[in-house]
Amino acid sequence: MTDRKSMIVTGGSRGIGRAVALLAAERGWDVAISWRDDFAAGHEVLERIRAMGRRAVGLRADAASEADVAALFDAAEGEFGRIDAVIVNAGMLARAMPLAEMTLERMQRVIDVNVIGALLTAREAARRMARPKDQPSASIVLLSSAAARLGGPGEYVDYAASKGAIDSLNIGLAKELAPQNIRVNAVRPGLIETEIHASGGDPERAQRLSVGVPMGRPGSAEEVAEAILWLASEQASYVTGTNLEVTGGR
Repeated sequence: MTDRKSMIVTGGSRGIGRAVALLAAERGWDVAISWRDDFAAGHEVLERIRAMGRRAVGLRADAASEADVAALFDAAEGEFGRIDAVIVNAGMLARAMPLAEMTLERMQRVIDVNVIGALLTAREAARRMARPKDQPSASIVLLSSAAARLGGPGEYVDYAASKGAIDSLNIGLAKELAPQNIRVNAVRPGLIETEIHASGGDPERAQRLSVGVPMGRPGSAEEVAEAILWLASEQASYVTGTNLEVTGGR
């Protein structure tokens, strides 16, 4: 066994995924990331990880592609030898509109990336991360959203429905993988200042809606990363099947 820990972060080139990858490296993890489009952003993250003295692997990968997901795990295992944590972060948000206006193609893509992608990534982790009970547990952290319980009316009910599926996956998979010494948890971010709002057509959304947050402000990607890193760590060794709210009380 080695004292070095390794982590995969899907969608690690921007937003919450980027914050997780960099914080993990800062705390001594070797990190593999994937990205779908932004090669330059992905390589900037890899360079920063390596500058901290950690090993880094990066692949362009579509979360909804079975072959791409397997290739990411193969690359991480090839470089690190073993994977200790998987952060199932890759996801997407389409332009805000009522359900009545959504096309099948839009809904299918949201479900493919956010649900099928999460299932494929979690399945690959389940196949590779089992370990004896006398060793530190492996960890899967799923990215849900406060939208799963708020519903996203008039904006993103397809996205909210996809994150409701993540909540169910968290409950079932935590019970299924506990005998293999793999913990499974989820984080539910609220209004977080990331690029995802711009992809939904409303870059100022987090600031605009923050008046409805009891803490009076949107959160940061780094604040969500802190919660994710705790769940991935041995400090959360008896925590599984939990959905941790990072919402400022919203």
